[in-house]
Amino acid sequence: TGYYGDGLNAIIVFTACFLPDSSRTDYNYVMENLFLYVISTLELMVAEDYMIVYLNGATPRRRMPGLGWMKKCYQMIDRRLRKNLKSFIIVHPSWFIRTILAVTRPFISSKFSSKIQYVNTLAELREMIPVEYVHIPDSIVKYDEDKCIKRRMRTSCLSNDPEMASMEQE
Repeated sequence: TGYYGDGLNAIIVFTACFLPDSSRTDYNYVMENLFLYVISTLELMVAEDYMIVYLNGATPRRRMPGLGWMKKCYQMIDRRLRKNLKSFIIVHPSWFIRTILAVTRPFISSKFSSKIQYVNTLAELREMIPVEYVHIPDSIVKYDEDKCIKRRMRTSCLSNDPEMASMEQE
């Protein structure tokens, strides 16, 4: 959690890789109580505008919250909290997250949909918000670095491929 802007508006950070494993026998109970904790914390922290940063990188599928849980969260969030949310930033979105949001888009308000932003790297996130006030876990930083190295290698390999280089010149 951190703050931004003159009014010190809240930045709420969720790190999905730290969520409980869905194979737990008490998974539903834990997720229900986690949601209630998050909502009560939001109620206390959020007086003005706020944003949510969802760190999805380094998260195995079994730790990602299910569609039913996310729908319930959305429905239970107080109107004032939904209204004051300025952006919902998803960092390192997986195809799974993108698919879930695409499928649910018809069932959520267009105002809320317009607040969702995908960010592929921590560098892109830094351009959007002051991350010096936000704790980003080492596992997410490492995931981002590894992803950027792979992207550079892929780009480098493409530019070293004579066939690709000739296509770029055309």
